[in-house]
This record gives sequence, C-alpha cells and structure tokens, in this order.
Amino acid sequence: MPPLLHCYNVTDLVDQYLHWLRSERRKSAATLRAYGSDLRAFAGWLGSLDTPVEQTTRSHLRRYLVELEQQGLVATSVQRKLASLRGLFGWLREAGRIDQDPAKLVKGPKAPRRVPHFLTTAQVDLLLGQPFDESPQGQRDRAILEVLYSSGCRVSECAGMRLSDLDLDEGIVRVLGKGQKERLALLGRPAREAVAAWLPARRRLLQDARRSDGGDLWLNRYGRRLSARWVFQTVVDRAAAAGLPTVLTPHGLRHSFATHLLDRGADLRTVQELLGHARLVTTEIYTHVSIGRLRDVYDHAHPQGRDRNAAADGSP
Repeated sequence: MPPLLHCYNVTDLVDQYLHWLRSERRKSAATLRAYGSDLRAFAGWLGSLDTPVEQTTRSHLRRYLVELEQQGLVATSVQRKLASLRGLFGWLREAGRIDQDPAKLVKGPKAPRRVPHFLTTAQVDLLLGQPFDESPQGQRDRAILEVLYSSGCRVSECAGMRLSDLDLDEGIVRVLGKGQKERLALLGRPAREAVAAWLPARRRLLQDARRSDGGDLWLNRYGRRLSARWVFQTVVDRAAAAGLPTVLTPHGLRHSFATHLLDRGADLRTVQELLGHARLVTTEIYTHVSIGRLRDVYDHAHPQGRDRNAAADGSP
C-alpha cells in the first residue's frame, strides 16, 4: 500500500486509493474510471462543506445519497456510488487514517431486481442455425456465438481468450474474469467444432494479413486482436440477421446459458461456478427467470394445477 499523504485533502486520498486499487487489487481500467468519477464527485461535494475527510460522518453520507436521488439518479446508480464510498472509507479505516468507518452501516435505496432478458431454446437454435459463409469472418462469427452460449462467459472474457488457454480435446478454456480471477469455462460439442473450423481460417487470415501470430484466439480481418466492442457488435448484428425479435447482446447469451441450465435441473451453486459469480445472491436472480418453467410443470403435474382444474370443469 502506498504511504498516505500527511494532509487532509480528500482528492489526494482518492488518488492514492485508486492507485492502490490498480496496483494491489488489479482492478480493471473500467472499474477505476467508474470509482474515480464517483469519488471525485464526492470529494467536490465534501469540499463544498469544508469538511475534512476524517470528520465525515454517517449523516454526511446519508445527506449526500439523498441529494443524488433528488438530482434524479436511479437507485442502481446511487447504490454504485455508495459501493465506491464504502471501498474508500474501508481502505482509510484499514490504513489507520480514520478511527471509524462512517460508510459501513449506511444503506442505499432499494433497487428493483430486474429479470434478465434471455432467449428461448428455439431462438438459440435460430441464432446458431443461421447460415454463415465460409470466409474467415463467417467462421469466426459462428465460433464466437457458439462459445458465448456454450460457456456463459462475459464479452470481455471471450475477447481476451488466447490459444494457450484453449483445450478442445477436454472442451475447456481458461478465462480471466472480474478482479483478474481465472476460471475454467466449459465448451460443448458444437462450440468445440466451431472453434476447430475457425482455427484453419484464422491461420489463413494471418497469412493474408502478413502478420505474426500473437496468440489471441479471435482476430479481425487485419490479423489483430478482436476487441470486446467488436465481439459485442457481432452478437447484435448476427441476432438481427437471424430475425430475432429483440436486440441481443453477449450478456443476453450469458443469461440464456444460466437460465437454460437451471431449467434442466442444474443446481444454483454449479451455475454460480460456471458464471464466475463471487456471490450466490448474484446468481439467484435466475431463479426468478425460471419460475415460469416451474409454473408450467406445476400446472401440468399437480392435481390442483390450473391445467387440471380447467380440464375438470370443462373450461377451454
């Protein structure tokens, strides 16, 4: 941990905290930008009160959160800013800069749990069964879609895959998830076959582009690593080409992966491991998605289900 400055400038402390997150916790650039934006805004607000950071109280933080809501921020955004503040003050407490952590017991607004969008199995068949041309780009796009649905990985995890992380014989691929945590993702037969078909096309693409092989699994037409943004756009474009009724993103395929596993009897902890969720509560949202399937089974099988009752009284 870098030495703390011998002053009470909250902006300086924020900069030190971000440096610690980057060097010690290996947080991603996107996470650092989000934390930096949240905490510098808070530093400006605290400065307007002429309140030193070590004198910040729980009341100050509650007032700040209320003002954010009054400005029109939705509950999820306020919760994110509170998470940033908890991180900062927890770090200050561990460093001995403050005696008490004012953010520890502060509660933010309750955010509604949004049920994630997912595809039906018929829609997945439509997406993956659409025609792909035999060009390197066509083979690559097919393989990307198969891998995303088969593994349930995040778009950043997919874009970061390397040849050295891939074992097609075992059907596994090592991915680097949030917080730089590694895990093994599984690949089913269609995904393995699609990747195996892409690899020769990948070699041809490198030869045509006259580039050396850097080891990245997914390449653009110039032989360079395919960005996460391009993987994202590939999913959007291919979903539209397949005629799916809604906009599909890589996260939609991740949701579909989890939901279909639960629908077919996978236990929640297994799905948690496959998704790379740090907390089980994050995975539990998929039980809300699958409740429709449970209702269908209940209605068809239980003596007091709706289908049985309708048949008994002659209802259509």
